[in-house]
Amino acid sequence: MLKKYRGMGLSQKLLEKVESIANNLGCCKITLEVLSNNNVAKSAYEKFGFSHYELDPNAGGAVFWQKALSK
Repeated sequence: MLKKYRGMGLSQKLLEKVESIANNLGCCKITLEVLSNNNVAKSAYEKFGFSHYELDPNAGGAVFWQKALSK
């Protein structure tokens, strides 16, 4: 994000919109992925009410997978 846009509350406005859409669709939760060292993003998410969670350690760790799509 460009520094000139920091502090304007844009992340909170985007998260409000996401939450509104999720509520209208009847979703039960919103999940986010954030890098562990991205403290600015984590702070914004916490300010909006998100909290860190972990899966059951007995079930194994979560692993992210991806598949690139051709254009």
